[in-house]
Amino acid sequence: MTLQLLDIAAQYEGRVLYRNLSLTVETGEIVSLVGPSGSGKSTLLRIIAGIEEPVDGRVLLDGRDITELPIHRRGIGMVFQDNQLFPHLNVAGNIGYGLRMNRQLSPSRVQEMLELIGLPGFGVRQVDTLSGGEAKRVALARSLIVNPQVLLLDEPLTGLDTELHDRLLEDISKILRASKTTVVHVTHDLREATALSSRIVQITMLDSRTASTDSVTRPEA
Repeated sequence: MTLQLLDIAAQYEGRVLYRNLSLTVETGEIVSLVGPSGSGKSTLLRIIAGIEEPVDGRVLLDGRDITELPIHRRGIGMVFQDNQLFPHLNVAGNIGYGLRMNRQLSPSRVQEMLELIGLPGFGVRQVDTLSGGEAKRVALARSLIVNPQVLLLDEPLTGLDTELHDRLLEDISKILRASKTTVVHVTHDLREATALSSRIVQITMLDSRTASTDSVTRPEA
């Protein structure tokens, strides 16, 4: 599923972040957005997801304009920095939440996702008993189980120690490539972006009125 951003303009608390920002993410591609704090990386994810509206510009999926579609009709998943797991549900309940809302709950599908994220047998666990890395895996599985057309990752590995960060980064990279999901990933960590994505997009603040994007493609190993 190809994602296109066309001439996007955005503001944050009255400050213009960018004008005429355009970006294309091809089907199955993993693109990382990097840039200084305040450049609007996370805002761009929220515009793609439909959480915020752009001041101007359009968001397209495979050529279909979804700029004014509500969040639940976009087919876009998002993993936040703080995971946002539901404390009253166990691991299986969290992972299967989206399927249940769509009346498509499948225990076997939940088990498949637990296997995919390397947590078989964790379905009955309460989320407040999970480690930081386990919680992030569950949040990823909850987004992937509904087969999103695009998955958005907003600094998903923030707050982890270096060893766990690197191990989980490798695991998430394998999971995303296996699922062949179109991904937009935001991070302040260039090393993380290089390890995870096939292309890095630098959002550069040119002045107080606009920003640009420059792409760097990472050679395949």
